[in-house]
Amino acid sequence: MSYRILLIEDDARLAPMVADYLSEAGFRVSIAGTGEAAERRMKQETFDAVILDLMLPDVDGLDLCRRIRAQSNIPLLMLTARGDPLDRVVGLELGADDYLPKPFEPRELLARLRAILRRQHSATPADMLRFGRLEIDRAARQVRVDGHEKPLTGYQYMLLLTLAERAGRVLSRDTLMDLTKGSALEEFDRSIDVHVSRIRAAIEDDPKKPRRILTVRGAGYVFAKEQDRERA
Repeated sequence: MSYRILLIEDDARLAPMVADYLSEAGFRVSIAGTGEAAERRMKQETFDAVILDLMLPDVDGLDLCRRIRAQSNIPLLMLTARGDPLDRVVGLELGADDYLPKPFEPRELLARLRAILRRQHSATPADMLRFGRLEIDRAARQVRVDGHEKPLTGYQYMLLLTLAERAGRVLSRDTLMDLTKGSALEEFDRSIDVHVSRIRAAIEDDPKKPRRILTVRGAGYVFAKEQDRERA
């Protein structure tokens, strides 16, 4: 399968180099040099993944990330030359599936792109997981609460599914990274926490007092089979 990739990058030297490299790996790459051009192309065409540079001439990349995620759960890989780790954390909180700091090795970009596509398109059993008001539709890759779909990124969906399939078991952050083949923000051990926070915001009645995804201090997280279970 030849995936279609939208590369949102204004660097006139870097963009064609990346596009050529990915094309040689079998991808079909389109380039947009501005946020406006990117949003216009996404309305007109269908893409399988987005590579988004945060430093664009007409819009802040984080704002564009937010707008893309509000419309779609398309796999999104964020590129950043910014030195502040907070920008990367914010990008993940806004819905990016992974990030890669500049300068980067093309082989690493290719590996990370393939990883988020694999997570998004991996085959899963066509059955439903139900936990009270929460439904995880593995066939449609959708999460619903009271019948209303809750938007999650591809990685957040896989993280929730991983926890739900092992309901009642405490899973460490390292275990979760291994099970989901996660690579986002590898040098920051709080990356899983960022994604869990986003999942809680989507599925919990009160994200500050979660009853479904519980924190086990010093150990990791557990998906509660019953919402009336309490855990410190």
